Amino acid sequence: MKLVQILRKATECRKSASISPTRLFSSHQIHSLPPESASFGIAFDIDGVILRGNIPIGGSSRALKRLYDDSGNLRIPYVFLTNGGGVPESKRAAELTKLLGVNILASQVIQGHSPFKQLVQRFENELIIAVGKGEPATVMSEYGFKNVLSVDEYASYFENIDPLAQYKNWTKQLTGNRNSPSREMATIDDPCSQRVKAVFIVSDSVDWSRDIQVLCDILSTGGLPGREIGSQPPLYLANDDLSYQGLFPTERLGMGAFRIALESIFNRIHPNVLKYTSYGKPNPSAFRTAENVLMQVVPSHSSHPENRGQHTFKTLYMIGDNPSVDINGARQAGLPWFSILTRTGVFKGEKDHANYPADLVVDNVEQAVAYILRKEGIS
Repeated sequence: MKLVQILRKATECRKSASISPTRLFSSHQIHSLPPESASFGIAFDIDGVILRGNIPIGGSSRALKRLYDDSGNLRIPYVFLTNGGGVPESKRAAELTKLLGVNILASQVIQGHSPFKQLVQRFENELIIAVGKGEPATVMSEYGFKNVLSVDEYASYFENIDPLAQYKNWTKQLTGNRNSPSREMATIDDPCSQRVKAVFIVSDSVDWSRDIQVLCDILSTGGLPGREIGSQPPLYLANDDLSYQGLFPTERLGMGAFRIALESIFNRIHPNVLKYTSYGKPNPSAFRTAENVLMQVVPSHSSHPENRGQHTFKTLYMIGDNPSVDINGARQAGLPWFSILTRTGVFKGEKDHANYPADLVVDNVEQAVAYILRKEGIS
């Protein structure tokens, strides 16, 4: 934990902008709540609140089912607001549906990299590199980027770019599976001679040593590895989380830790400091996105489509486990956000967090939902 504490100090200084069978609710029932009855909405974090790995925790399945009526109609609008990712929102929604026993739509899943969609117009036909676990290139392709390679694919074009590759037997499986069945590998003539115009860290890096080496090559040469020092292409990160709660008892290093390592090395080899843009919580823009999505969900229950996007909430609840990310973000976003901190993830303290105090601290998400429904006068 000393390492995490050291890295946490660094990131604060350099911060930038087998489940039992359950009845699934049918998709045509999910939007049926009259908009006038939805004066509030809920945003759930996933890791450490709803799941640990792929295991539901804290009574999350029961909690979510309380947001529906006995006929399976959604009573309370909600979204998942997570800094995680690595797969398309549609795939993540399907995974959550299977694990939690309620029908979740892709539009209800807001991942750390979801804002990357806003950059399609700028980089639609440019060569970009997608980094991270899962299917980072597939994610970007589905957003509309037409000339994208994963860092696995890109590195494979450069002989000896990773001097340690011969010792990484586990990378053979990655290479063998690099062409996702849901995506054809981008047809690019000689990527080695094409300038990379942007790099996107979509999800947590699987191979830090290789990825830091390749990214330093790209970013320090103006997008042409092996060439002379050049201007840095834009770098975008889906989040800047130092750590997160996985299946291991203590926190695991996240994308923010990877960024610190990359930044430290880049700044030693390049005359200019690393420039980057990070998205996700605690950036207030993530909470504005969640509010906008919830506003679009509520009017779709109604027979008055002209009201779409005009609904306002008296209260929006953020339920999270990470004080510096979930609670800090909700506090920065301000009204109408109300923050609820659970003890099932990063935070495990008896009292509220000293630096980022929440409006309410509970043991788990089931208690959080029970509190919300009681406060809002809903049985």
